[in-house]
Amino acid sequence: MAVSLEDILQSVELMLKLIRKPQPYVDPSLDPVLLVPGVAGSVLHAVDGSNGKGERVWVRIFGADHNFRNKLWSRFDPATGKTVSLDPKTNIVVPEDRYGLYAIDVLDPDMVIGRDCVYYFHDMIVEMIKWGFQEGKTLFGFGYDFRQSNRFQETLDRLAAKLESVYNAAGGKKMTIISHSMGGLLVKCFMCLHSDIFAKYVKNWIAIAAPFQGAPGYVTSTFLNGMSFVDGWEQNFFISKWSMHQLLIECPSIYELMACPNFNWQHDPVLEIWRKKLDNCGDTRMILESYTPSESVDIFSEALSSNTVDYNGESIPLPFNQEILKWAHETRKILSSAKVPPRVKFYNIYGTNLETPHSVRYGSEEMPVTDLQELQFYLPDYVRVDGDGTVPTESAEADGLDAVARVGVPGEHRGILCDHHVFRILKHWLSADSDPYYNPLNDYVILPTSCEIERCHKKGMEVTSLKEEWEIISNDANDDQGEMTIMPSVSTMSVSQDGGHQSSRVEACATVIVHPQFEGKQQVELNALSVSVDA
Repeated sequence: MAVSLEDILQSVELMLKLIRKPQPYVDPSLDPVLLVPGVAGSVLHAVDGSNGKGERVWVRIFGADHNFRNKLWSRFDPATGKTVSLDPKTNIVVPEDRYGLYAIDVLDPDMVIGRDCVYYFHDMIVEMIKWGFQEGKTLFGFGYDFRQSNRFQETLDRLAAKLESVYNAAGGKKMTIISHSMGGLLVKCFMCLHSDIFAKYVKNWIAIAAPFQGAPGYVTSTFLNGMSFVDGWEQNFFISKWSMHQLLIECPSIYELMACPNFNWQHDPVLEIWRKKLDNCGDTRMILESYTPSESVDIFSEALSSNTVDYNGESIPLPFNQEILKWAHETRKILSSAKVPPRVKFYNIYGTNLETPHSVRYGSEEMPVTDLQELQFYLPDYVRVDGDGTVPTESAEADGLDAVARVGVPGEHRGILCDHHVFRILKHWLSADSDPYYNPLNDYVILPTSCEIERCHKKGMEVTSLKEEWEIISNDANDDQGEMTIMPSVSTMSVSQDGGHQSSRVEACATVIVHPQFEGKQQVELNALSVSVDA
């Protein structure tokens, strides 16, 4: 059977149309969103000032530790408040590709195996695009040099310019800022110092896992032992804890995460050290010494008094920096005085249900600490509280602001950014869903399934009967009762009112039946009867 060339071309064109990648759904009614990450949550490039060449120094796997030391190790300049790289030719910049989203999406785009360990906002970006957001139109990112203070003027100037550009790109629509972790402190500083700009461009601010009152256990062990950005086998190929420690000891942002001294903690975070002491009789005793956050500064100073780095053959002292501490105290004053501008709505999502470092203990009764400068070689032991594994719940919840809603979500500090519970809440607050019955504060949907009302008049009496049913749909995963048979819960209520001689007597009774939850659904029935008798 002969087939013309025209028929073949038409068939190929049809095939191409069928296999062509479908265009993503775009909802033009959505307001723009700006994503702001936390500490270590932005890709950083080191640009050589002599030739303009740049390379990624955070985050990378191959040659990570060597480049990290050469390009990112820094010193704080108290005259300018800026942390400056030890390499005088290096300038640290944040890439602006994909409208700022590249820098906060996948922190090491070259990583293939175990790539999810360097995801930051990746899952949230993917999810929001499904809701109808569009990069460069309604979805943007703001990465920043996380070594700097949260009130560093260069960062605040960049954020002001970003807010204006997002506003203009979205056609004059105000935006929602979604911040994570320390990004919440950056946004709060900006809101306090530039409230007029904030009010001009921002409609809503949603803070996720923000350490509003500090992350005491996390910061104490960071000062003395360093920290790892990733856990598990991946950290063997990553930047060492010691290299990270030598960077963070000169970063104002870390000092600004210390426990807020004026906050009324349920249990004060302390630094505890087992020491060997002589009593009045000359006998040796083991004493567990305890230091408040303010008193811990002296311990940090002594423990880090001989801390140095070898850079290009030169030994550079890096003690606990008292100048940065003074700077951080001023930042804390700014944070404590911040207020949400009128007509801006603030929401707070914080992590719960994970044991979170709060107080830190070194040594033991059997092996006390004999030299504070050896603390870096001791493994810390933690007194833990509820939180997200990094930030205590009471710190993240205590934003000190006028909040529309505060919602606790079980989840890990960085993992909460890919939590579907959080996605559901965000989708509702961003008006990207059409479910009027969803309640983010309790994360369940109440659906009225039926309602019947009957009234009748007979011999001076009015009888009203009501029957209503609801279905509660939740994400509760703990509703599996196995083979157990659970009976419905039944409650009754009755009310009567004697109207005396001038009005009618009324009696009413109601029965509420709550059926056991099954597969995330729970049935609730209400049966009520009202009888009124004319006087």
